[in-house]
Formats: sequence, C-alpha cells, structure tokens
Amino acid sequence: MDTVMEYWLFLLRWFHFLAGIVWIGVLYYFNLLQTPFFATELGGQARPFMVRGLLPDALWWFRWGAMITFLTGWLIILTRWGHQGVPLGDPYMTKILTGGLMGSLMWYNVWFVIWPAQRLVIASATQVAGGGQAIPEAAAKGALAGRASRTNTLLSIGMLLFMGAASHLGSLAVNGGNLAYWAIFFVLLGAIEWNALSTKSLPTQKPLASVGGTIHAGFAVAIALWLIMKVTTG
Repeated sequence: MDTVMEYWLFLLRWFHFLAGIVWIGVLYYFNLLQTPFFATELGGQARPFMVRGLLPDALWWFRWGAMITFLTGWLIILTRWGHQGVPLGDPYMTKILTGGLMGSLMWYNVWFVIWPAQRLVIASATQVAGGGQAIPEAAAKGALAGRASRTNTLLSIGMLLFMGAASHLGSLAVNGGNLAYWAIFFVLLGAIEWNALSTKSLPTQKPLASVGGTIHAGFAVAIALWLIMKVTTG
C-alpha cells in the first residue's frame, strides 16, 4: 500500500508540474511578451490578427493547464491530509495551503474572469474583421482581463515561493499556522482580488499597468507574507 501511495503522489506531482509549467508559461507569455508587444506600433497592427488567430489556442492551453494544476494540487493536499494524516496545523500544510490558496484564486481568475472576458474580446474582433461593429463592452472587458492576468502574475511569485518552501524550507513556519496568520492572509488576498476586479480607477491598480510594476508588487506581496508567516508562526 505504501508503494501504491508513493506512485500515486509521484504521478500527481508529475502532472501538477507539467500542467503548471504550461499554465504559468502561457501566463508569463501574455504578460511579459504579448501585452507589451501590443503597445508598440507593429504590435498594434498585428493585434487584430493575433486576437483572432493566436489567442483562442493560447487561451485553451492556458485555462486547461490551470484546471489540471488546480485539480492535481488539491488532490496532493487531500492525500497528504486524509490518507497520510498530516494535520492542517502542520508547518508543511501552512506553507502548501498558502501557495495552494493563492493558486486557487489564480485558477478562479482564469476561468471566471479572464476567459469569459477574452471570449467577448475575440468575438468583437471577429465581428470587426467581418465588416461589423465592435461589441461596445469588449474594451472594458479586455481591460478587466488584463488586470486579472497581471494580478495572477503578481500572485504567482508568492505562490511558487511558498509551494517550494513547503518541502524545501523547514525553518519557515516551524509552529504551523494560527488564526492570526490566516486572518491576515485572507484579508490581504481579498484586497488584492478586489483591486483586480474593481471597475474604478484606483491608485493601487497603477503597478499593474506595467511589467516592472507587476513584478515589483509580486515580490513585495511575497516578502510581506513571508514576514507575516515568520512573525506569527515562528
């Protein structure tokens, strides 16, 4: 039985890594390469063709990579907790749940914010290419998808930090999670998501307007969570 469980967890991790590379790879392509390219003169000319030709396929890999990463990740956590008996208050669980919950919010953004918005953007571009009118709300939906995608890029930095720390940094969160840590964590995560989804022009959205700002904000959030975890859990 131990051998079966070992192989089960290994296969879950293997598929989790493969799907995660696809998901985060496409996420970084969108935010680090494609979006800045669209802001150039040449990119502006190519954008209508790329939106209709490249974007649908890229979004397929993007959203299904996210789905498989999400499902395999939670299966790993449930197996460690339910079958192997690792308690939720264990230092491993504190770190893996921190990363897993950040990743779950990213998964939500992919499936319920970015994908629906981008479908409308693609439909609008297709109508224009056929001689019709642009869908009026497409521009606003595209901006929302952009903020959510940049927010996912921001969150990915901390997500990868804590997922790696779960198995490779035993000196962090030595006493496991507590109410204070999780309360601060959920407030911070909620504020980040609210900032992404708000249709108002907020000063806190300004870092998401550039690649550099997004990356700096991502490291700031990761370091802040690290310090909060260190102070509240040892």
